[in-house]
Amino acid sequence: MHAKRPENKWRAGVLGATGVVGQRLVQMLGNHPWFDLTEVAASERSSGRTYAEAVRWHLDAPIPDAARGLVVKGLDLSLDCDFVFSALDSSVAGSAEEDFARAGYPVVSNSRNHRMDPDVPLLIPEVNAAHLDAIPLQQKNRGYDTGFIVTNPNCSTAGLVLVLKPLADAFGLEKIFVVTLQAISGAGYPGVPAMDIQGNVVPFISGEEEKMELEPQKLLGKWDGSRFVDAGIGLSAHCNRVPVIDGHLECVSIGLKKIASLDEVREALRNFEVDAELASLPTAVRRPVVVLDDENRPQPRRDVDAGNGMAAAVGRVRECPLLDVKLTLLSHNLVRGAAGAALLNAEPQAPPHPERVSPRRTRLPLNRAAFKPGVLPAGPPP
Repeated sequence: MHAKRPENKWRAGVLGATGVVGQRLVQMLGNHPWFDLTEVAASERSSGRTYAEAVRWHLDAPIPDAARGLVVKGLDLSLDCDFVFSALDSSVAGSAEEDFARAGYPVVSNSRNHRMDPDVPLLIPEVNAAHLDAIPLQQKNRGYDTGFIVTNPNCSTAGLVLVLKPLADAFGLEKIFVVTLQAISGAGYPGVPAMDIQGNVVPFISGEEEKMELEPQKLLGKWDGSRFVDAGIGLSAHCNRVPVIDGHLECVSIGLKKIASLDEVREALRNFEVDAELASLPTAVRRPVVVLDDENRPQPRRDVDAGNGMAAAVGRVRECPLLDVKLTLLSHNLVRGAAGAALLNAEPQAPPHPERVSPRRTRLPLNRAAFKPGVLPAGPPP
């Protein structure tokens, strides 16, 4: 039996809990100050066993005590939780997430299925918190009561857009050309066969370039009250798998709408910070972009854990002979690009007093007002 849930924490369930992203979610929820892990769900072959028995654990840290004894369930619409975090495979995520939202659960998804839906926020809170305003229309369109779906972007898109945001605000963006060097953990487990990746680079990742070319348009665009309006940026992506465990490196050339010096670009990146209310969330960092001065940084081995894995590390900011400026960025694909992103997307939507109101019983005030001073708690719920 797992320990009794503290009354001041929200109950969290993880769908797809035995996969690579699911394990990272379980790890991060195991000691989260606002969420208590109460349910884990996976495929039928895992259900009925304890989590410790069912999972093939791949992380360096041990399985959290809160998870070890939890009995793995199937995709049961009566899970004992207030929030559902989905790390399901895309082959089943689409309909399963809709079923949970219809049953009244807030669903925070890492899967690709609903990212580009016209009424589903594709969210990076530091970038486009106002997109949460789409949720009431989503609930109306789909007949959801208290449930809803919010998604986080593709792992490579997450780091890219986090770095583009301050440049978009300061100078405007016209064109982006990006080449990625993506870690093997992004392919899940068992992932890319050893004979294909060892001492090699694979210049193709199915569907990845399309995601990177589409998702930033929605993330950097606007919600006009009835639909998402794309940012209208010219964007081309080349995606490659490389023999690195964690951390997606991206080489980016950027065309700006306004003329800017390299010092102005570096200053915009260095000065990018979130407001105090957003920074107070457990998974957030005040400065989500870290600028490195060494000419040979960032590097996955050295910099992947910047900001506890939630910051993007940027280096090699220099002139581009084709566009205006070019740089190299690095982000942790399983934290900023997956599990950490999902947690950060859920935290602004958790009212401060779970013992008094459950999101499955009451509509939450899910909009940009959630980021105004005095609405979000400054720490764990009292």
